[in-house]
Amino acid sequence: MGGDAMMFWNIVLTLVVAPALWAFKQLYGEVKRIQILLNQTRETYARRDDVREDMGQVMQHLNRIEDKLDNLLIK
Repeated sequence: MGGDAMMFWNIVLTLVVAPALWAFKQLYGEVKRIQILLNQTRETYARRDDVREDMGQVMQHLNRIEDKLDNLLIK
């Protein structure tokens, strides 16, 4: 009887611990993947700021050219 109870307890523990360890492994892998994506997002976001500044400068230059063309057409 003691052997049967011990066998039952081992089966129950196996059915609980094995899925818990599998889920932990899956969650750990997902956290690593999200950290990588977050780092890539930070790098991309910094690049977007640079592009925004560059676009501002381009727009200023285009406005200056437009003003010069307007002055030429008025003359």
